[in-house]
Amino acid sequence: MQVSLQALKAFESAARLGSFKLAAEELSLTPTAISHHVSNLESRLNVDLFYRQVRKISLTETGEKLAIAISKGFRTIEDALEEVSTASRVIKITTTSSLAAMILIPAMQTFSQLHPEIELEISTGESLENHLYALPIRYGAVASVSTTDIIKHESFNVFAAAGLYTENWAEQSITLFNTEWKNKNLPKPPLQTWLEKNTFEEKNITVQHFDQEIFGIQEAMMANGLVFCSNTLVSRLIQAKLMQSLVTESVQSELCYYIPDKEQFKRRNRHMNELILWIEALLNQ
Repeated sequence: MQVSLQALKAFESAARLGSFKLAAEELSLTPTAISHHVSNLESRLNVDLFYRQVRKISLTETGEKLAIAISKGFRTIEDALEEVSTASRVIKITTTSSLAAMILIPAMQTFSQLHPEIELEISTGESLENHLYALPIRYGAVASVSTTDIIKHESFNVFAAAGLYTENWAEQSITLFNTEWKNKNLPKPPLQTWLEKNTFEEKNITVQHFDQEIFGIQEAMMANGLVFCSNTLVSRLIQAKLMQSLVTESVQSELCYYIPDKEQFKRRNRHMNELILWIEALLNQ
């Protein structure tokens, strides 16, 4: 059976407040309009919902049962709307530990100033979140990722702590921090390509491996050696003059940052689209 939503709202308000006049004030209608909606509902249902007396109304037994059910239904709808509205303002980014710590978390305040209506949460890990408002940013092989999903092709170079004397570094025996991924399906960092491009003798270096780039970067910042890592991860440290790049040439890798089904995420809602555009600009600046 189809009944008017406005009639249900008028009845629920009048039943809850015990007055057509008060219901009219709550719904910005006239008492006559409230009475009309209730009468139409009674006619549609073929029942009496109120006992009507001079300046007084009271619910019939049938009216009491219907009022309880409708009030419960409206509360359920209101709770659902509030949950969806709140969820759409909170977006959870899932990504690698290195990208989260080195780039995204330090930039959260800037994003909040630009978009105070959006709240970000950042977590790390490889599993995709099932939450409607979770955005996965993944690190993967370019060859296995759709070109439309890629947000940054990754390049690598060697970096040192700021203030470290590096003029004659190529002539010295040095420790070079590199990464061996836990995920063996990922392409290796292009260290050999970098060595060949920069005509550096491999015998002059001792390579120490970590399973995450952030550990090698931290060791290099403590002046314990140089680090071979992605340009993306050290970009903020370079800007802050906490690290320095050497007079060497970067090399492209087979790695990239990407968002699976990126265009679909952009269409999910305005907040998600704004966040993705901001992340693309952040990683490519």
